[in-house]
Amino acid sequence: MSVRETIFILDFGSQYLQLIARRVREAGVYSRIVPYSIGASELRELSPRGIILSGGPASVHDNSRRNCDPTIFDLDIPVLGICYGMQVIAQIFGGKVSPAKNREYGRATIELTTEGKKSPFFDSTPHVQQVWMSHGDHVTELPKDFDLLAASEGSPICAMQSRTKKLFGLQYHPEVVQSEYGKFVFQNFLHKICECKSEWTMKNFANNAVEQYRNEIGNDQVICGLSGGVDSAVVAAILAKGIGKNLKCILVDNGFLRKNEAETVTKIFNSHFDTELILVNAAEGFLEQLNGITEPQEKRRRIGHHFINVFANTAKKFGGAKFLAQGTIYPDIIESGGSLDKKNNNPAATIKLHHNVGGLPEKLGFKLIEPLRELFKDEVRQLGIELGLTHDFVWRHPFPGPGLAVRCVGEVTKEKLDKLREADAIVIEEITKADLYNDISQAFAVLLPVKSVGVMGDGRTYDDAIAIRCVKTDDFMTADWSSLPDSLLRKISTRIINEIKGINRVLYDISSKPPATIEWE
Repeated sequence: MSVRETIFILDFGSQYLQLIARRVREAGVYSRIVPYSIGASELRELSPRGIILSGGPASVHDNSRRNCDPTIFDLDIPVLGICYGMQVIAQIFGGKVSPAKNREYGRATIELTTEGKKSPFFDSTPHVQQVWMSHGDHVTELPKDFDLLAASEGSPICAMQSRTKKLFGLQYHPEVVQSEYGKFVFQNFLHKICECKSEWTMKNFANNAVEQYRNEIGNDQVICGLSGGVDSAVVAAILAKGIGKNLKCILVDNGFLRKNEAETVTKIFNSHFDTELILVNAAEGFLEQLNGITEPQEKRRRIGHHFINVFANTAKKFGGAKFLAQGTIYPDIIESGGSLDKKNNNPAATIKLHHNVGGLPEKLGFKLIEPLRELFKDEVRQLGIELGLTHDFVWRHPFPGPGLAVRCVGEVTKEKLDKLREADAIVIEEITKADLYNDISQAFAVLLPVKSVGVMGDGRTYDDAIAIRCVKTDDFMTADWSSLPDSLLRKISTRIINEIKGINRVLYDISSKPPATIEWE
């Protein structure tokens, strides 16, 4: 999607990287994450309104340190360095960076200097404020022609500003909620220093996307794979507005769907869209693909490849289609080790392949359309509302494309899927009855590859175990586990054990993301 105002975030490996991108977008400005090694000439061609250097785990003194192209500071583009990013700026411009006597992790208090109180960078913020620190090194001598803007007890140089260039540095992390005035700092940088106009809205995105794909696709046909989740539904909504009857939506029943999912999705789809939905029963073929497969990445690869075969064969039935539309979103790309950069030049680690990113074959036979690949999950939901989808539809809990296959840890069999499907239905039914569905971002059951000893009817059992996973998150890049009432957990556990033959133990997953991911595989 063409965007006039863009802030580029150079990735030095910060654990808070996605938060920076989100804070910029929340201020109404589009942000893109790029590798720290991007060249000044390439940045110049991209015409950013501003540049942010992220934090990172390295030290500027390490042999393996990560340095950006120093000539980016000659582009006359505002630059904000955060934590390690500030230290990079300080070192390049002749300042001094030293190991801190005592490392700072957690809350701290900063006080603005006289120059800080005058700087537009700290407009609308008090002279004393709480921030969040996470660093081992800090700047101990200001570069020449830089002013001190703020100091803390542990970091006497906590914020700085160049007198001759639009360069700013912060030792603390304004992107985390613990930095109480962080959002004002971002707004000041974006609006008063970069002079952005806040044109990044989902209304603008929707209008641009509909027009773009109407022009790009013309009279050709598009097939869109529906999974039952909000991402693919929003893609369908964009294309339905843009190309109408030339959109053919396909719901593939791969055997890994939730209980009654095909019927539910069909009903919801028909109430929202005036275009064709084709239901394909391909459960047997998908299960054959996973015969004996236990490795999660290989599961996703095989599922992705087989999806393409099913789509291709289905497309032939109505004269073929040139385009395949998917609900790929930004977190999918990041976790798959990918990038918005066409060269895929991204230092990020591959956390897990998503079947619609790393799981697709190199030769698709279709031109791929991914209208949401720039968006975080919360932005997708805002976009869905903008496109006219109902609140209940937009706020359905996410469901992965590989479905229950990646919630059945280890080898996948029909017997295991049947158990898992029933357990998953009980979880959703009970949290809905407890009026907690909308308070939880994602809830599901996982069948574990272990058996345990139990006692039922005075007899010994040796059966499977189910884990329950309920999380709360805004963007699905980070998440915390939901604290459910004991009475609800007890009811879910009792129902699963009593109603599903072959289950004798239920566990509750209390791990956050990170270090865990939301899905188990």
